[in-house]
Amino acid sequence: MKIVCIGSGNVATHMAKAFEENGADIVQVWSRELVNAQALANEIGAQAISDLKLVDKYADLYLIAVKDDAIAKVAKELKEINGIVVHTSGATDMEVLAGFKNYGVFYPLQTFSKQQPIDFIHVPLCLEANTEENMSALQLMAMKLTPLIYEVETKKREVLHVAGVFANNFVNHLYQLSHQILKKNDLDFELLRPLIMETAVKVQDALPEDVQTGPAVRNDKKTILKHEELLKRTPHLQEIYKNLSNSIKKSK
Repeated sequence: MKIVCIGSGNVATHMAKAFEENGADIVQVWSRELVNAQALANEIGAQAISDLKLVDKYADLYLIAVKDDAIAKVAKELKEINGIVVHTSGATDMEVLAGFKNYGVFYPLQTFSKQQPIDFIHVPLCLEANTEENMSALQLMAMKLTPLIYEVETKKREVLHVAGVFANNFVNHLYQLSHQILKKNDLDFELLRPLIMETAVKVQDALPEDVQTGPAVRNDKKTILKHEELLKRTPHLQEIYKNLSNSIKKSK
């Protein structure tokens, strides 16, 4: 299987490496900055290009792994493509690729950082395709990476992406805010790591609403007021605290 990887960021890097490790031939890596394409291409034995006019016309899969806002622009620059063209976005409609004969979506539901290894066996892949034949082809490609393969159409994928933002991006931002609170008071973030780990472990076997703890779910008014007083010098954090506490109360 021949693959052209269009992009060199976090998602592109992990997916290209995973495909290469599982026997696929990554023939090219494209990036507008040639140095970025070269960095990834060197790791997987591919050709680095920075001009989409040079894209191999006879690959089986064209993996567009760029920022959501750039997908349509990149797609318009691809010409005379015969293989299946997919993007990896959770929030972008499949029809952004409707200019191609064969197209779809190859969305990995995971958070990616270049420096953090990922075992794709544990990564859900959400697929969509414009024909049943292309869906079957994408499923076979996905099977090289993971057994967790799901057919998810655009509207449901958008919902899944929003839920993922709450579960990952927003939660990580709260970790950041926790770190700021601790740092201002000469406390080490290491103290919170066991708590963070235990919270993540709990929801592997239970629903979040069944394992919610803390002053808000107990309606511990004295503690809540004390916390709000502690945060009065940082009004934006106080507001976040109030909103989340109220949301927890309403969820009981």
